[in-house]
Amino acid sequence: MNIKDLVSRKAIEAKAGARDLLKARPGVKSDLLLKMAGALEAAAGKLMAENAKDVEAAKKKILSGALIDRLTLDEKRVKEMACGLREVAALPDPVGEITGVRQRPNGMSVGRMRVPIGVIGIIYESRPNVTADATALCLKSGNAVLLRGGSEAINSNRAIVEILRAEAKKAGINEGAISFIDIPDREAILEMVKLEGLVDVVIPRGGEGLIRTVTENSRIPVLKHYKGVCHIFVDRDADLIMAEELCINAKAQRPGTCNAMETMLVDEQIAEGFLPKVLAAMEKKGVAIKGDQRTRAIYPKADELSEDDYYKEYLDLILNVRVVAGIDEAMDHIAKYGSAHSDAIVTMNYDKAMRFLREVDSSAVLINASTRLNDGGQFGLGAEIGISTDKIHARGPMGLEELTCAKFVVLGSGQIRQ
Repeated sequence: MNIKDLVSRKAIEAKAGARDLLKARPGVKSDLLLKMAGALEAAAGKLMAENAKDVEAAKKKILSGALIDRLTLDEKRVKEMACGLREVAALPDPVGEITGVRQRPNGMSVGRMRVPIGVIGIIYESRPNVTADATALCLKSGNAVLLRGGSEAINSNRAIVEILRAEAKKAGINEGAISFIDIPDREAILEMVKLEGLVDVVIPRGGEGLIRTVTENSRIPVLKHYKGVCHIFVDRDADLIMAEELCINAKAQRPGTCNAMETMLVDEQIAEGFLPKVLAAMEKKGVAIKGDQRTRAIYPKADELSEDDYYKEYLDLILNVRVVAGIDEAMDHIAKYGSAHSDAIVTMNYDKAMRFLREVDSSAVLINASTRLNDGGQFGLGAEIGISTDKIHARGPMGLEELTCAKFVVLGSGQIRQ
């Protein structure tokens, strides 16, 4: 059987699993996730043994230390996977909720019911925990999941899927609800994204190259963000002690994430007093500073930056710094160079804060808060399957509700159209 047929067969199985999940009551789905959590913990030894094969192969390929770290499973990370399943199990089930019911003049009632999307394709790299996290969110929201992980984690992902499918089967759920494309060839991705009518939406998780490949080749709707070029603007009316703490957190707390700050914009009115202190503190955290001409006049240790640097998602301890005339220039900069991901203002001026909220067009806009807070768990969603910068269907962290859609429901008593 060729790759096209193999991928199609997996998607057909997922479609059957999605139909079967429509019968599952909320308690059944939650109980299943709890049993899956226990099964993962019980099989920790097996999972780590399979993962060791992937880690060894990654070392032979001389992959980066950061990539190998994301790939590695130990007892702590297996427990974290299980904990994630239990957290999703405890979340309210959005499926079946009816809202906006209105009675029409002919006596019928019209509302909207929240329902699963159907089959959700997840294309991801490196981290095996995504296999469990994505499965949990999809099952809880009533969706089948079609997983295609990276070749570097093939043994780990296959072992996790086998455990999850076995628990689904025990619970009387069609195993197709958890389908895994265990084909390392890139062609499998290109075939997967052509499966109109079988896969309802695709969510790529990984580097910009992967996401652009999926988006450019997909015949199926894609929920994604290409990169996170995030900004903090420190206004002249900011609490500068607060601003320093927020900016250091946004850059240095975990620089390899999509919601880490890449460019700090500073109002010219406070630049001379603010920049030397905050940039010295950044350097103590290991941050390399790149500054525009005005920044380097104030802080000569900063390296020169180019205009291309403003477009970069470093995912590293590197920070662009630019001095701006005020909020208008800051918002113009964000509009030109930003990626509509996470952008923040630090200010005690209410009018400026409200302007920033209204006029900055990003998936999350924050006032006096770190960009690192743009996260499903931090926003109270419990968990997320990714962050979308699209404007249709879902925007920002995608939790259970974002993995559903709505259909109209009509409650009648014999009404006909006249």
